[in-house]
Amino acid sequence: MGREDFSQAGYGVRFEWGASGAKRLAPAVSCLVIVDVLCFSTSVSVAVESGSRVFPYAWRDESATAFARQMDARLAVGRRAVSAASPWSLSPAALRRAPRAQRLVLPSPNGSAIAASAGDVTVAAGSLRNPTALGRWLSDRGEGTPERPVGVIAAGERWPDGSLRPALEDLLGAGAVIAALRARGGSDLSPEAAAAASAYVSAVDVGEAVASCSSGRELADGGFAEDVAVATELDASTVVPVLKHGAFVAAD
Repeated sequence: MGREDFSQAGYGVRFEWGASGAKRLAPAVSCLVIVDVLCFSTSVSVAVESGSRVFPYAWRDESATAFARQMDARLAVGRRAVSAASPWSLSPAALRRAPRAQRLVLPSPNGSAIAASAGDVTVAAGSLRNPTALGRWLSDRGEGTPERPVGVIAAGERWPDGSLRPALEDLLGAGAVIAALRARGGSDLSPEAAAAASAYVSAVDVGEAVASCSSGRELADGGFAEDVAVATELDASTVVPVLKHGAFVAAD
C-alpha cells in the first residue's frame, strides 16, 4: 500500500519540487518559500527592491491582460516582446532597466503559478540573491521548527510534454535558503532538505554551475546571459519578498 502522507511530517525544514510538491507541503507548513532562480523569484527580488508590488499570475495569455487591468497594474511580457511601450518582462536584467512599475503582474508557468495557487499559507520568494536575509527573517519569526515548519519549494522547469524537469539552479537556490536556515539554528531538516543543502554547500562555484547547467546555457544561447548573471548575484540582496494581499512586497 502506498504512503498517503508525503508532507515530511515532524521536520522543521522541508523540501519539495514543483507545483505538486507545493500542494503537498502548503497545508502542513507555516511558511512556503518558492525558489525559481531562472527567473521568477529573481525577477520578484529585483522588482520588489525597486519598490514594486508584484502580482504572480499563472498564465501569459488574454486572461493575464484582464487580470493586470483588474489590478490596475503593468503586465510583464515575454523576454522577446519587450518594447518601449512594454519594457517589463520576466527578465530580471530588463526589469532593472525598465522604469519602476508601482504595480506589476508577473506571469510564469512555474514559480508564479505556484505562488498564485499557494492558498492561505505565508509565501516568500527565495533565490540565490537573498538566502541569508531570508534565513534571518524566517529565524526571527520562529520559523523552521517542527512547531512552525518551513517548506522550501524548488520550482523546476518543464519538459515539452509539460512534466516537471528538476532544475539544478533551483536545487542550488533552495539549498542556499536551507543552509542559511541551518546556520541560524534550524537543524531539524528532513532528509530531502538536508540533501538540497548539501548540494549547495558542496558546489565549488555556484555561479559557474548555474551558468553551465542546461537552463543557464539555454538562456545564454538565447541572448539572455545577463539574466543568469543577475540570478547568481549571491547574497546581493537584503530584501525578503513576501506575498501579502495577492502581491509580493518587502517583508517588514
